Amino acid sequence: MKNTIISLDDIDAIIFDFDGVLTNNLVHFDQDGKEWVTCSRSDGIAFDCLRRIKKPVYILSTEENLVVTARANKLKVPVQQGVKNKFNNVKKLAKQKGFEIRRLMYVGNDLNDYRAMQLCGYAVCPSDSHKLIKETAMITLKTPGGKGVVRELLEDVFKLDLIRILYKEE
Repeated sequence: MKNTIISLDDIDAIIFDFDGVLTNNLVHFDQDGKEWVTCSRSDGIAFDCLRRIKKPVYILSTEENLVVTARANKLKVPVQQGVKNKFNNVKKLAKQKGFEIRRLMYVGNDLNDYRAMQLCGYAVCPSDSHKLIKETAMITLKTPGGKGVVRELLEDVFKLDLIRILYKEE
C-alpha cells in the first residue's frame, strides 16, 4: 500500500467493481453451466460497517449475472450491471446523487475500470490488479481481489475500528 492518507470524511461515496475486487477474478461452472465465484465474508462485515456509518456504496459490473445480483442483495448494496462504459456511468451516478466527482472513490482492478479510476478523486486497487491499474491507483492494497479488499480498505486505509462500529448500539 502506498503511503497515501485518506479520510473517510473526504469521500462522498465508494464505488466497487465486482469481478477481481469483490471476487478472486475466477469463474467456476458446474456441469449444468451454472456460474459461481468466490467472495470474502470479511467484506460482508465491512459492508455492514459502511451501512452503519451511512457511507454510500455502489457496485458496478460489466457483467450481467445472477451471481452479482445475489451477492449485492446479500450485502444490501445497490448494483448496476451490464455497464459497458463505467466512466459515463460514474458521471451519471454523481449527477443523480449530487456527489462531487473529486470526492468519489473507485475501487477497480482491470482495464475496464481505468477511465473511471482516472475520473474519480480517489482510486484504489487490489494487489493482483493489472499493472496499468496499479500505476493509476493512489493506493494499491496488500490484499488480492476476493480476499477482503473492502475490509483492508476500512481497517488499514481509513483506520476504522470495526468492532466499535459493529457493536455501537449494544
